[in-house]
Amino acid sequence: MKNNTWTIIKKEFARFFGDRQLLFTTVIMPGLLIYLVYSLMGEGIGKMVTEGRDDVVTVRVENMPEFLATEIVTDSQLVVLEQPFGQEDIDMLSDENLNIVMVRFPKDFELLTSVYDPQSGLPAPNVEIYYNSTNNASSLVYKTLTMFLDAYESGLSNRFDVNRAEDGKEAQFDMATEDSIGAMIWSKILPMLIIMMLFSGTMAIAPSAIAGEKERGTIATLLVTPMRRNELALGKIVSLSCIALLSGISSFIGIALSLPKMISGEDVELGFNYTFPDYAALFLVILASVLIMASAVSLLSALAKDVKSAGTMITPFMLVVMLAGLLPLMQSSVPESFTTFIIPFYNSIEVMTAVFSHKLDWGNVGICLASNVVYTGIAVWGLTRMFNSEKVMFGR
Repeated sequence: MKNNTWTIIKKEFARFFGDRQLLFTTVIMPGLLIYLVYSLMGEGIGKMVTEGRDDVVTVRVENMPEFLATEIVTDSQLVVLEQPFGQEDIDMLSDENLNIVMVRFPKDFELLTSVYDPQSGLPAPNVEIYYNSTNNASSLVYKTLTMFLDAYESGLSNRFDVNRAEDGKEAQFDMATEDSIGAMIWSKILPMLIIMMLFSGTMAIAPSAIAGEKERGTIATLLVTPMRRNELALGKIVSLSCIALLSGISSFIGIALSLPKMISGEDVELGFNYTFPDYAALFLVILASVLIMASAVSLLSALAKDVKSAGTMITPFMLVVMLAGLLPLMQSSVPESFTTFIIPFYNSIEVMTAVFSHKLDWGNVGICLASNVVYTGIAVWGLTRMFNSEKVMFGR
């Protein structure tokens, strides 16, 4: 019995270690992917946390007390201006590109806090800090000032408030508009969801279209028909792309209808405030994304022996696409480098992010579309070569 058991063990080991594809996907790939994903995520999160720290921020302070002056004037990243400001100045903060924070202290603030009695029931002196939460530098300085004032307030036994609504009315200290907040939210969420829906549709049909035909033996019938192999490859990719696009459009409609209701609060409506050019650019980049997605999955399916092994080979590719979809969550702005828009999949993510951020650039859209069409052409050429190879198609 022991000899029989040992024979089975050796047989299974020989099968496993003799299959280089199975060995790679089972032993090497998991650790490699975890290392790559965690490393890139760690780098992205680090950038997200430190984003805005090196930006110079203008801090306008009205009635600045001495204790604050000694704290912030020495900070080289802050340009401190001691001057009054009005509502028109505050309204300027709605521009998310301005690195500005405005702080208003009551006149004779230090005297007021020294004589204020927390037990009196009267309103405490109120410090107003105006900022824009969609601007990383402005938001970071706001948080730093708030933490500093909270610590200072604790030392005074809570003798003043920060950003308290006056007379029961809700005050607006975050000057970010609903439009800009909505754009920020959509640009973080929707590119990832769209790319994943498109990939899910592609993955559901592509393996059976090529690897499935190899497994059933029907691929041989197609290969002996009087058609050129590049026509067969292009037909496979285009048909798969169209079907995956339909799946992606259906998913996108569901997302578009459900997310506003899920995210919007009682007083805030984060609708889709986009124009026809935005939708046109989005449709074009989705179409180009599906083309290159179907091309890549078709290549992997052609290499596989059957549908099951095709799914195994596509899994690491799926993780790469997922990682690309997560990148907008880790960055505060759309990269402007030319190379960003020629990297497969990542370029589509960045164009979608730009569209949803109201930062559409048709030049970048053109680069993305052109590069994806080129990559699709390369994939068609590669798939044609595979169809011409008996070793790939029939394992001979």
